[in-house]
Amino acid sequence: MEKEENQENRSKIENKDEIENHEKSDDIEIDKDKSDEVKIKELEDRLARAYAEIENQRRRFEKEKEDAFDYGGFSLAKEMLNLIDNLERLKIALQDDEKLKNTEAQKKSIEHLDIIHQDMISILKKNNIEEIKSINQKLDPNLHQAMMEIEIENKEPGTVVQEIQKGFTMKDRLLRPSLVAVSKKISEKAENIKTEQKSEENQSKSNEN
Repeated sequence: MEKEENQENRSKIENKDEIENHEKSDDIEIDKDKSDEVKIKELEDRLARAYAEIENQRRRFEKEKEDAFDYGGFSLAKEMLNLIDNLERLKIALQDDEKLKNTEAQKKSIEHLDIIHQDMISILKKNNIEEIKSINQKLDPNLHQAMMEIEIENKEPGTVVQEIQKGFTMKDRLLRPSLVAVSKKISEKAENIKTEQKSEENQSKSNEN
């Protein structure tokens, strides 16, 4: 009787152990399933990021290739502008040279310089490099750099009235800004002086009559 009870108890314990082991086994399988899902999700995220990075690199490469094609001569063009500046300075020096004033040598030299200047401007235009329009234009900080202000009548303040150095653009990019002088409103003191001068002139004419 006692043996039977012991066997029955042992059987219950074994069955209980089997059930617990089976439940643990199920838990492990469930954990494994969740782990695989997480791993798959992580792999999908990594692939998505890698694809995005490849796409960004492709776009950057395309942009760099386009820029190289469109603006590859940017540095060379800036250097060429220095040659144009030197030609203009040389022309001014020849015009101001008292020894050459009104001589045939001065005339021929200036003509040659003008031809070279026009040829260089023509080459620039063929390569989409254009002069910036400045005189009588409203000051544009994207294109002009104001170097001084000049009091002028009948000009809206901020209007370009003098070009110190020509500016150029290359397609949609600024190669260099125009250095300019802009108009400003005449000061009250200057207006008073001008009024007095006009008054004196009128008085002088009146006396003459």
